[in-house]
Amino acid sequence: MARLKVAFLGPLGSFSHQAAAESFCNLPADLQPEVSFPDAFAALQKKEVDYAVIPCENSTNGSVMQTLDLLADRNGLYKDVKVCGEYYLTVHHCLMVRKGTYPGGWADYDGSITKLYTHSQAWGQCESFLTKYFKGVERQDVTSTSKAADIVSKETTERGAAIANRFAAEQHGTDILVENIEDRADNTTRFLIFRNVRDERTAQAELGLPNPPTVEGEPALEATHKTLITFTIDHSSPGALANALLIFKAHGLNLTSINTRPSLKKSWQYIFFVECGWTPSDLNKEAVHKALDDLRQVTETCKDLGTWKDQLRSSNA
Repeated sequence: MARLKVAFLGPLGSFSHQAAAESFCNLPADLQPEVSFPDAFAALQKKEVDYAVIPCENSTNGSVMQTLDLLADRNGLYKDVKVCGEYYLTVHHCLMVRKGTYPGGWADYDGSITKLYTHSQAWGQCESFLTKYFKGVERQDVTSTSKAADIVSKETTERGAAIANRFAAEQHGTDILVENIEDRADNTTRFLIFRNVRDERTAQAELGLPNPPTVEGEPALEATHKTLITFTIDHSSPGALANALLIFKAHGLNLTSINTRPSLKKSWQYIFFVECGWTPSDLNKEAVHKALDDLRQVTETCKDLGTWKDQLRSSNA
């Protein structure tokens, strides 16, 4: 099999880079950084890459709105892009600065940092640390945590610091002042893996994604699949949303999350994203297909965004 091309949000050293490297560690793959989520989706739609690895939600800070907006695909730019897998990455943030700024490390820090850089998702994951040590310090959003590390590695005129991972520090040659500054030790980001459904090259490919490890002695959940469906409703019709959601229950599909984004067609009208889990069997192999048929009867628009194997391990099993 020829080497796969896998897109991720760059630059090198980002959490997306780490997730792509780990999730495709069992397959021959070339990892291709993209400057934005839309660029990654566009490359996949054009079949310039085989897969794209995109963050969709964080266990501390919630859903990634940029990803939901791409999935909403309001302008029909990514009609052939669907989810085919997921990967869970435990996220540890570090505070880093240009090499040599504080030779003694954190013990040598004198309060002179005037600006912080990171991706917008990271602020909420490190709020306790930032409030304690950097209250009032300017925060600058950048396109990725790795970009933040790149910026501070090249600084010469100001005292800035980046929030990124150790992977990024190694890539960009920064000094780490403090490790593990995230609020929760179990801070985890879920990445969705996308493919182009019209690409014959990946149609029969088995990703064979590595499952995240469980704590010793904890059982794993029974193998399940997940399906993501998006729909819009007539908001003026009483019970329209309830009618749509009851269809999932009727077909034995367990709702695991619901998100919304503005439709941008009319104010205060929304696109609903529903993710559901189900355990494949001979009895329910048509459950998703039948649910979609029924949903089309009670919604204005309805779209299947893909089905994939559930990679989640739970201590609640």
